[in-house]
Amino acid sequence: MSTVHEFHAPLPPDPGPGAKFPAAPYASAGEYFGDYASEFSRAAASVEPGALDRAAAVLLDAYTRGARVFSCGNGGSAAIANHMQCDQVKGLRTGTDLRPRFVSLSSNTEVLTAIANDLAFEDVFAYQLESQAGPGDVLFAVSSSGRSANIVRAVTWARDNGLATVALTGFTGGGARAVADVSVHVDSTNYGIIEDLHQTITHALAQYLRQSRMSADAIASTVF
Repeated sequence: MSTVHEFHAPLPPDPGPGAKFPAAPYASAGEYFGDYASEFSRAAASVEPGALDRAAAVLLDAYTRGARVFSCGNGGSAAIANHMQCDQVKGLRTGTDLRPRFVSLSSNTEVLTAIANDLAFEDVFAYQLESQAGPGDVLFAVSSSGRSANIVRAVTWARDNGLATVALTGFTGGGARAVADVSVHVDSTNYGIIEDLHQTITHALAQYLRQSRMSADAIASTVF
């Protein structure tokens, strides 16, 4: 019989250094979109190119060694973690010599709810890693705030057990940014902007790695 544990909601994000958007009411959706696009561009420019290089290197190293890569996230970030599995397993493999072993820890509703209900929501990712991951594997954590307890716990467990860790964060980055080996940080305080850029970053990483294993002629004739 299941034992119900008290649920502790994730802490709200710190406001962070990014510009506040929106800062005032808008009367026009078109005007809002224009400023949204401007904030997107500003936040995109804040992403450190070197962090993207390091994240790509971690993924490529894992794939060439046959190591496993795990992703995780909550809410919209769960969708990004799941989408990343699609891009890495199918998109990246197509037309290359790579055979990614990539699993999203956010994808199985039955496993997630069983762990959350019988153990604790904070354990939904770390508990799965304990069964499936080992030294030399990789954890790719996606969290707008970087402060969600289950994300920080998973990254910490991974670090302490020999996994390489990459965190996608926003706001101030929280514990995930501090603990991860590689932090790809978006300087924004708007959830939509941060999630849009996290998705963009994962697309760019998959496409970059794919084209890096293709000839110039193949790249020119392929739709990415």
